[in-house]
Amino acid sequence: DGIREDWWALGHKLGQTPSGRLAHAPTAAAYNCDLGLMMAWTRLVENIAAGPDTCLVVCDDPWVFRQLSNIDGVTAGSSPGLFAASLKWMLRGFLARTRFAVRAALASLMLRSTRKNIGNGDASIIVYGHPDSNTDGHDAYFGPLMKEIPDLKRLMHTDADVGFTQCLAADGRTAGLHGWGSPLFALGYIFQRWKPVAEDFAGVFSWLVRRAVAKENATAAIASNSWQIHCQDRWLNKQCPAIVVWPWENHPWERALCRTARQLAITAKGYQHAVVGPHQFNASPATNPDGLESVPDKVICSGPAYHHQLIDWGVPVERMCIGGAFRIARFDGEYYDANGPVFVATSSIDEITNEMMRAVENARQPGRTFVVKTHPLYPQEITESKDVQRTPHTIPESLGISAVFYGTGTSGLEGLLAGVPTFRIRPDDRVALDVLPDCASSIAVTVDSLNEALNNAVPPPYLDWNAVYAPVDMDVWKKELSI
Repeated sequence: DGIREDWWALGHKLGQTPSGRLAHAPTAAAYNCDLGLMMAWTRLVENIAAGPDTCLVVCDDPWVFRQLSNIDGVTAGSSPGLFAASLKWMLRGFLARTRFAVRAALASLMLRSTRKNIGNGDASIIVYGHPDSNTDGHDAYFGPLMKEIPDLKRLMHTDADVGFTQCLAADGRTAGLHGWGSPLFALGYIFQRWKPVAEDFAGVFSWLVRRAVAKENATAAIASNSWQIHCQDRWLNKQCPAIVVWPWENHPWERALCRTARQLAITAKGYQHAVVGPHQFNASPATNPDGLESVPDKVICSGPAYHHQLIDWGVPVERMCIGGAFRIARFDGEYYDANGPVFVATSSIDEITNEMMRAVENARQPGRTFVVKTHPLYPQEITESKDVQRTPHTIPESLGISAVFYGTGTSGLEGLLAGVPTFRIRPDDRVALDVLPDCASSIAVTVDSLNEALNNAVPPPYLDWNAVYAPVDMDVWKKELSI
């Protein structure tokens, strides 16, 4: 929280270059990169160094070590080697981009036939490949909207599985954005990297910026964002949809979508579909290099809580409306049972899930059982036993649970709305981002403290569903999608 404003300012600066607009660090996306976490460590050491006490700081990251060494009042030993770490990340990035480029080229060829499902001038939604979507008009992000608006078309994001996209395309209204991409263009992404300019390294966080660049270039993230932008731009130019709506989080590909749509006089509307919370800094336009030009023409919010937050973070109120929550239904029934199982909702981040399962292991005791729901888009392998079992059910489908234990995502909010004691893991090596609105709070626990927390669990204060979300207003959606 303490470095939010600094990260916004730094991100705005880093996003001025074309390749910087493809990276996640300049968007202040705490889910996608750890630049903000490293900035927070720097601020913490600055505060300690300014005090009277002597404190030992142990750091083996070569970039962060050099950043901390430059702080007034810090006496540093010999720096960890930089060359080997840089070479390792460089080679990893080349291999990751090569793998991505080949997969993208093949996906382009495999999904080309789905383009016939999309006509010129259609109203369209872009969605991720959520397994709950189907060919009967239901979409995991937009509920029954395709049933309500028969002419609405669905474009699958390039993150979506090719086979799943082909299955959904059987409805005659769904296509994969891969299909608009050029296979030869995809192969060029082997060399796609974030290429900063000298000015990017100026300032107090110079070494952290170098680390962020090296780390993002050690993945296929830049290539992935660039490929998505390439595919969506070719679709926008060829099909000229009248309106395009997508689950909005203000990521690099979304900002590019807004810019291209505005150039082509296409109406772009984002759906604030799930949660924002105090740590998802990327939702603010503060880091957008072109300000509101990269913000959708309209942001349709799921309810009042996040509507208020986005106003506070700089999204103009006249560009927003409330359309309701497709994914979080109103809660009815008795969910809390002191003798029921503990509902464990795993994180999309493997390391956090692993730490959660270690906490579960430490909290096992006679008479206590756990049911584990893995993340739908990032399922992990879970070791089951007689008192730790996987479940296909979500929290709204699980009456009679004694507590909710979660890492990231909407599960914590669902637990509080259900009136069940709700605990959030506090990992020992990273931040499990808080996505709860101002009107809600869960209890933070560690690997070692979950057991005691469950022993003393009591239901949380009542949280009114209407304070967070709003029921789906189909009239609003039909109005926003009318051509």
